[in-house]
Amino acid sequence: MVQYADGRPHGELTLRTLAMPSDANAAGDIFGGWVMAQMDLACGIRAAERARGRVVTAAVKEMAFAKPMKIGDTLCIYTHVERVGRTSMTLKVEAWAQRYLSELMEKVTHADFVMVALDQDGKPVPVPAE
Repeated sequence: MVQYADGRPHGELTLRTLAMPSDANAAGDIFGGWVMAQMDLACGIRAAERARGRVVTAAVKEMAFAKPMKIGDTLCIYTHVERVGRTSMTLKVEAWAQRYLSELMEKVTHADFVMVALDQDGKPVPVPAE
């Protein structure tokens, strides 16, 4: 049974992946940019589902790393569509680490991602109503 050290995740589990040696520095700490890239992928999945089409990342608001990820940890990304505007949406994103060979889950970081819906020509398009 999973044990959460920092409350419980908010949103839906959107992406899970394993942190590998190629994602780490010489000390075995996973690069923050790799974690952020996984968060961006998860946002792309969730936002494209909501927009029923192509989306791009327009902004990432305030991201700070509370805890490190290590080689072997499983990164779990949770997303929640917080707000939908005309052509954009804001997603709350949390990155959690399930520690290697452990049931312990710790929050690594969180951020707000702003995604914009695009048409086939790359122009902003209204997000459809649910």
